[in-house]
Amino acid sequence: MKWKDDSELFALIKEQLFTAVVGDIMDTLGLLHQFLPPEIRPLKNDMILAGRAMTVLEEDIDRNDSSKLNSDLGKPFGLMLEALDDLRPNEIYICTGASPNYALWGELMSTRAAILGSTGAVLDGHVRDTHGILKLGFPTFSMGPYARDQGPRGKVIDFRCAIQMKGVQILPGDIVFGDIDGVCVIPQSAEDEVIRKALEKANGEKLVAKAIRSGMSACDAFDKFGIM
Repeated sequence: MKWKDDSELFALIKEQLFTAVVGDIMDTLGLLHQFLPPEIRPLKNDMILAGRAMTVLEEDIDRNDSSKLNSDLGKPFGLMLEALDDLRPNEIYICTGASPNYALWGELMSTRAAILGSTGAVLDGHVRDTHGILKLGFPTFSMGPYARDQGPRGKVIDFRCAIQMKGVQILPGDIVFGDIDGVCVIPQSAEDEVIRKALEKANGEKLVAKAIRSGMSACDAFDKFGIM
């Protein structure tokens, strides 16, 4: 199966794939460190996101560092508003670098992101304005709700840059896919092979399920299909 553009690709991913099967394929290709930490969860269990990474780097504020007071980083949120306004359709705001002591995302950010065509947010930290985000239905994955504001505690220092989230390398443009079982990152360099093989495996798993429901043993099913 081939897709003509990103919109078609991400619709296909959300309709036919799930993170477990994508992760299995990446394991077979030697991509063994592509899942974000398990504490990064959807704000609501039925949320699914798929899109390209718009990477954002945050850092905690050092109030003793006067060198940043007169730069862009002296702004209340550093470059956060610029990063938010730079979101493009089918992109996911994915942010790391800060301590987990305050919220990195909220309702107004979700509102702006949705208007720009963003398909979700992934935060290596917390979110706030939970009821507002849920009302919007904006796919948001994080360590959970926590109302403490980032304003006096953290700033965005860069975006559209290479980042690492707990050992997972994420480059701008990589595919980010999340569901109830977690969030995985598909390197852009391998995306065609990963998606194609994941679709094949997902279809194979349907055949295995049908065979097991018809009475086939797990051993026989694995021998026949090579999938379990």
